[in-house]
Amino acid sequence: MTLSSHPRRALLGAPLIVGPLLVGPLLVALAGCAGTAEPASSSPTATSSQAAPSAVTVDNCGTSVTVESAPQRVVTIKSSTTEMMLALGLADRLVGTAFSDGPVPDEYAAAAADVPVLSDKVPGQEALLEVEPDFVYGGWESNFSADGVGERASLAALGIGTYVSPSACKEPGYMPDPLTFDDVYDEVLEAGDVFGAPAVARDVVADMQATLATAQRPSDEVSALWWSSGTDTPYVGAGIGAPQMLMDAAGLTNVVADVHDTWTSVGWEQVVAADPDVIVLVDSSWNTAEHKKESLASNPATAALTAVREGRYLVVPFAASEAGVRNADAVVSLDEQLAELGLG
Repeated sequence: MTLSSHPRRALLGAPLIVGPLLVGPLLVALAGCAGTAEPASSSPTATSSQAAPSAVTVDNCGTSVTVESAPQRVVTIKSSTTEMMLALGLADRLVGTAFSDGPVPDEYAAAAADVPVLSDKVPGQEALLEVEPDFVYGGWESNFSADGVGERASLAALGIGTYVSPSACKEPGYMPDPLTFDDVYDEVLEAGDVFGAPAVARDVVADMQATLATAQRPSDEVSALWWSSGTDTPYVGAGIGAPQMLMDAAGLTNVVADVHDTWTSVGWEQVVAADPDVIVLVDSSWNTAEHKKESLASNPATAALTAVREGRYLVVPFAASEAGVRNADAVVSLDEQLAELGLG
């Protein structure tokens, strides 16, 4: 699938008529807010306080999203979306972040330092409205719910635009099946269009492609389990999502690849039977890799696994385990860790 033929990009540039929208005390005049071009710099710390002047319409998980000019007051939910904005050089557009899975990469730390954190999880609508956003960028569709920031339609009625990471779409015809790096690149480019930084987005994609090209795959087959979360019942990377994409690129054979889903729950007895060569541990602020190691070592069944006995662990930050700007780096890191284990 080429980027130019991707169905989610088919609606870009469609015409739009939008009037001024009242969001709490904030008056968002999207239609009358013509801006200047995006910043020339593609540095992660570059900023752009002005919007690109052309209208953009995208079909986002089945919801039509239209912006007359790029959003200026954005709240991000999940690390992957926050890091997307930072990579696009748009830290100055962020009026709040929420549901962080861990610290941002060092290259973005300075740009993110002054951005308010609204909540450790999905914020309530009251907390959202206090920062007067004109747009909310969510990593998951479930981030938009009546008991959270609000459903997408209700936020639209308040004049607040919404956008979900396309890789997280669940509706038939929208969920990537399987997710590929072309889908990830397309998401970066689409976010660049929506937020008024298309040239920076192209630079980000070029950097990701160059990084991925340096990955060194192991010469022999290495089986792996991708453990994301859960303890009594592990939640693991299945056959069509980001974990599978990353394992494929790193030359790992997923022991749960036959499950046609992005992630799935399995029993530890199934893991014991598979006895993977390595276990990929997803490291998050709410379920660390160290905690996972302790859990595996303390469970008599899993303590007998070859990977546990020999300490064959690969660690991936949670934000890198979902589609986003860290994916290429994650593949290279996996291969480097394999080499350190003597499996490269």
